[in-house]
Amino acid sequence: MTATMLRFLDWFDRRTSGMGLVIGALFVAGSLTPSLIPRSPAVQGILAGFCFAAGYGVTVLVEALWRYLHLPQLTTRQARVVVPALGAVALGVVTVFLVRSADWQNDIRVAMSLPPIDGVAPLVIAAWGTAVAAVLLVTFKLLAASGRYASRRIAQVLPERQARVLGIALTALLAYQLASGVLVRGVVRSADMSAQALDDLVPADQVAPRQSWQTGSPASLVAWQDLGREGRAFVSRTPTPRAISDVTGQPARQPLRVYVGLNAAETLAERADLAVRELERAGGFDRSTLIVAMPTGTGWMDPAAMEPLEHLHHGDVATVALQYSYLQSWISLLVQPEQAAEAGRALFAAVHRRWQQLPEATRPRLYLYGLSLGAHSSQQSLLLHEMLDRPIDGALWVGSPFVSPLWQALTAERDPGSPAWLPRLTTGEVVRFTDGRQGLQEDAPWGGVRIVFLQYASDPIVFFRPDIAIRQPDWMHPPRGPEVSDDLRWYPIITELQLVFDMAIALDVPMGHGHRYAYVDHIGPWLAVTEPPGWTPDRLERLRAHFRRKQAALGE
Repeated sequence: MTATMLRFLDWFDRRTSGMGLVIGALFVAGSLTPSLIPRSPAVQGILAGFCFAAGYGVTVLVEALWRYLHLPQLTTRQARVVVPALGAVALGVVTVFLVRSADWQNDIRVAMSLPPIDGVAPLVIAAWGTAVAAVLLVTFKLLAASGRYASRRIAQVLPERQARVLGIALTALLAYQLASGVLVRGVVRSADMSAQALDDLVPADQVAPRQSWQTGSPASLVAWQDLGREGRAFVSRTPTPRAISDVTGQPARQPLRVYVGLNAAETLAERADLAVRELERAGGFDRSTLIVAMPTGTGWMDPAAMEPLEHLHHGDVATVALQYSYLQSWISLLVQPEQAAEAGRALFAAVHRRWQQLPEATRPRLYLYGLSLGAHSSQQSLLLHEMLDRPIDGALWVGSPFVSPLWQALTAERDPGSPAWLPRLTTGEVVRFTDGRQGLQEDAPWGGVRIVFLQYASDPIVFFRPDIAIRQPDWMHPPRGPEVSDDLRWYPIITELQLVFDMAIALDVPMGHGHRYAYVDHIGPWLAVTEPPGWTPDRLERLRAHFRRKQAALGE
């Protein structure tokens, strides 16, 4: 065993790029700089490991191309001097960045009302980073060895250069198929099965509703079990008219919440049709305001969005939602984004078809709502020829993911001088952007359709870009968002890895930051989109104060 280990270490050492280790260390230093979301030492260590592997891998590829083109190289004697010298410089840079990293993280933490940290736990970062880098580096070396082996076998029938290229290509294809076909799909399948089991679980203290107007009640077309975990929570937490009146001081109706889970019917079309029939059964088309809502990937409906809307309209609201996944939005976004778009289109088409059949004078005003991946699917539900016919009165889309085509187009077409994190579109008659605090242009006139995008400057799910590895994004240009550190810098490849990690922890922040949208920040957008009457500045301030107290009670 010892002899085998020694041979492996000797092979590892002979095949290790000294310059790759240097560049990898510089990538580690870059990973310590701030991004959008504050990182724990463990997350920082894992990120550092991935950044080291990325820096090392890029260097090895460049070295291989350099040799292939027969460009001048350092002699062995020169390399023995230059590489250690550069390594010493890289180590110094890592040390300086490690010392600074606590201040960088605290800049973000203070902006998000988090307590500052005293240190960065360098041992924790080093332990996680070394472990992750070692695993990735060994994997990389095994793939390289496989490529050399394949090249040697192919060289028995083809010239050496062609054999080398073909061997590398075959190894890369095999690695891709293994990663995407086995690892990714296997992980996603396992996550989906676990999430489905959790979705089916009904806690003992969660009792099915008894009121006939409630989805999941004995009178409902949708069984309580078939609502799913998030659907049951959404329906059971509907505020009562008395609870709304206690806040607004005005008489209130009972808000209606209709929800259809993934298990409620076999096909998407059947679930959408069931949602419309359940909405009609509960009396949803008799309300003055009708919301076609798309939840997040897990099926979660954000109470921070729904409750302010229901209070603003004194309960005269019906909301219909359709579950399309069990997975978290960022996972669904990466592996199955088409499911969300298809679900949004199916639900809107079914509701819109029935809504058009109602007398125009008495049918409710129709709005769209979506959060995260739900915002993406909600935007995808509209077709251009339907928009020209004004099928909706407006929409509120919160935390729209970077893949949303409509969001991308509108952001790109913003007025010159307006920042990418808070675009302005000429007069803003149809579309406006806000972070909940600014951007609604309250004194400007609206057109017939009102659409508002609510987004925080610190939300990585909104501001990630696939090309950020090679191009600095517009949202990093001044003026930056209020929560974005002035010390944030763009580094090729590194910044993209930082943002990928930020997406995974975008909910690990207080409400009002990252991808967690606050109750109070929904009031202005809903007010602008749905225009409920009778809300004076004093009454609005009392409503905001109520939801601030609610957030405080929730520990936010």
